[in-house]
Amino acid sequence: MTFEETRGDRLAAEGRLPPERVALVDLLDRLLSGGVVVSGDIVLSIADIDLVRISVRALFMSIRESEPIRAYDPVRGHATRTDREPYEPGR
Repeated sequence: MTFEETRGDRLAAEGRLPPERVALVDLLDRLLSGGVVVSGDIVLSIADIDLVRISVRALFMSIRESEPIRAYDPVRGHATRTDREPYEPGR
């Protein structure tokens, strides 16, 4: 009896994938902790005539309450802390 090697096994052996499996929740946590940018274009056309074009750009990231809210200060040229209260649900 022979077993066929899968693509994932081959990539893990080459060092291009981690040897252990990663849960979807862990993957989403890793992506959202650093931020994810999603962009794309949607074009509606009839008979090769573009009627509507929609450009979509979205930034997804986690919000940490322990970090201060920062705003860009054009005079200083970098982000500075603001004095706003952090969001607390139920208040």
